[in-house]
Amino acid sequence: MMAESAVPEAYLFVHFREKTTPDGEQVYFALSRDGYRWETVNDGKPVLWSDVGEQGVRDHTIVRTRYGKFYILSTDLSLARNFRTKYRGSWANVSREGSRSLVMWESEDLVNWSRPRLLELGNEDFGCLWAPDILYDEARGDYVIHWSSSHASNNFGDKAIFYTRTRDFESFSPPQILCRKDGSGIIDSAIYFEDGMYYRFLKSERDPAAVILQKGRTLTGEYERIGSFDEEMAKLQQGVYEAPTAFRLKDGKWCLMLDYYGVPGEGQGYVPFVADSLASGRFIRSDESFSFPYGFKHGTVLQITMEEYERIRDWQAGR
Repeated sequence: MMAESAVPEAYLFVHFREKTTPDGEQVYFALSRDGYRWETVNDGKPVLWSDVGEQGVRDHTIVRTRYGKFYILSTDLSLARNFRTKYRGSWANVSREGSRSLVMWESEDLVNWSRPRLLELGNEDFGCLWAPDILYDEARGDYVIHWSSSHASNNFGDKAIFYTRTRDFESFSPPQILCRKDGSGIIDSAIYFEDGMYYRFLKSERDPAAVILQKGRTLTGEYERIGSFDEEMAKLQQGVYEAPTAFRLKDGKWCLMLDYYGVPGEGQGYVPFVADSLASGRFIRSDESFSFPYGFKHGTVLQITMEEYERIRDWQAGR
């Protein structure tokens, strides 16, 4: 079994595609041997479909557990099906009235997956649960699932980040708040560990309307902003990047993917930024080094073995 700290042999990108039809809001896979050049799986069609909840899923995360299973968790949301009807064309209604559940699949080999099931992690105090992510907590020996939500504690105003803990993805602790930001909602949390420190990416909705990076000594404790990262992000157009996800390249550098949504349709999708380390915060846009078959939307990258790469590459629905 591959440890996430080991030098990766290959990469799996689990993502969705922004479309006006329901097939975009499903689970797609892409593969890469070097983290730079990406290829489709299943001829660029969905690998997994949700037929539970809203029958659409977005904002996927994947984890390799210490006990050998893989899990995909996703936002339970279909804008293609419900934005103009159930939510009456309002993002505020999505935030307040959306699903309090996440959708989960499990697998032992990254090819054969369970049916989707709903994890109702929120209660009546929560709005929609958005954009889950997962990190193993070495200190506690369990998994922290974190997500963004509006909440009754501030009259369903600016979103904050909440979390739950689990050891087996069957039972979950009551949700707690992980962090808020004064004067702004925060969404799309992604947390990584490097050289004894935790690094937390967040999308700030105001002041700045940009992705920010923080560091802290404990997973759920206090964090502080990294100014060098703010300086790099200030060079970009504001209010058009979200969904940060990062992974370590084979040369030890870090690649940060930011989801660009500043134009409608095909122009959307992830763009890459590379830094020598998370601690440096100096993520430089590096489009010329990367290639993607189409616009990837909000997802995460998993380090995989070459055996896993070949197994996924050779899989195709219906075979």
